Amino acid sequence: MTHQKHLHDFIPLHGGYRHLITFQKAGIIYDGTVFFTGKYFNKYDRTVDQMVQAARSGKQNIAEASMASGTSKEMEIKLTNVARASLEELLLDYEDFLRTRKLLQWPRSHRLSQRFDTLNQTPNASYDTFKKAIEHEDPEISANVLRCLVKVTVYLLGQQVIALEKAFLNEGGLRERMTRARLQNRKKE
Repeated sequence: MTHQKHLHDFIPLHGGYRHLITFQKAGIIYDGTVFFTGKYFNKYDRTVDQMVQAARSGKQNIAEASMASGTSKEMEIKLTNVARASLEELLLDYEDFLRTRKLLQWPRSHRLSQRFDTLNQTPNASYDTFKKAIEHEDPEISANVLRCLVKVTVYLLGQQVIALEKAFLNEGGLRERMTRARLQNRKKE
């Protein structure tokens, strides 16, 4: 029992990724991308695999970063950035889809963009929160809603990286926490 307590002195609680808004939104993006590519692309189109893999990579790297956070802040920051880069790639795919089909990419002032903002503020949002818009018959609506979700998530991941960098500067990494714990233990003896 004492051993576990001492471990928690330098290995912080970690792995709570399911509670991260970025992970929740990345899950919606993944499910939406699977639906979107299945509806608007030929199943043999390489774009389908690329978009689905980018969405999957975004989601999975957020989870992996959270799991690594207990022992490697460096790895957590790297994996969070990988998630962000994957979703940035997916954002370009949605923008390409809209542009090549001559569909409007909603400006922030667009009424449906503002409707998205309202939906996006739903606490504990899930795929069902956005389902009507993602699965809308109009590809412009579907692509823009997914594009907006990706943009929000990329922004939030950027903020997450900034917070992780600050935490690292303030608290250090595992070695520093282990050294502090060892020195505190020596003082007790």
